[in-house]
Amino acid sequence: MTRYGYPGASAQPEEGRGAALFALARAWAAGIVVLLLTEYLQTTLVNDHLATSDNLETFNGRLMLVHIPNAICIALATWAAGRFHREPFRDSKTQHVLAVCTVGAAAQAWNLVMQWEALEAEGILMSNAVLVVGVVAGYAGERLQDE
Repeated sequence: MTRYGYPGASAQPEEGRGAALFALARAWAAGIVVLLLTEYLQTTLVNDHLATSDNLETFNGRLMLVHIPNAICIALATWAAGRFHREPFRDSKTQHVLAVCTVGAAAQAWNLVMQWEALEAEGILMSNAVLVVGVVAGYAGERLQDE
């Protein structure tokens, strides 16, 4: 008997560096798609209908209408990236953390670059807090689903 379970089974090639990169790219693509879809829903449902200038004047208004929905979007994108990161590469902690955290970090960097001139201290601090909360929640949800 061979190591693949039956006589005459062909030996399968070891998955190399290219396969690991493809697994990361697949996870990132899933995270990006989920992030784009959830941000689109947030923009069309929340921002267009509820986020008036009166509602956004207070910190609580910005928290409820901007920051919490953004954290949910990041958490869902992180979760999706984790779910699409396939075996055996998800067994490596380093590769799996890279797979799940990159989309949120890249989105944060893009957001800071695009809005740099209009940023204030509260915006930078809260968007970084949203990133951390979203990534931790998405990663925790994805790991709990594995167990």
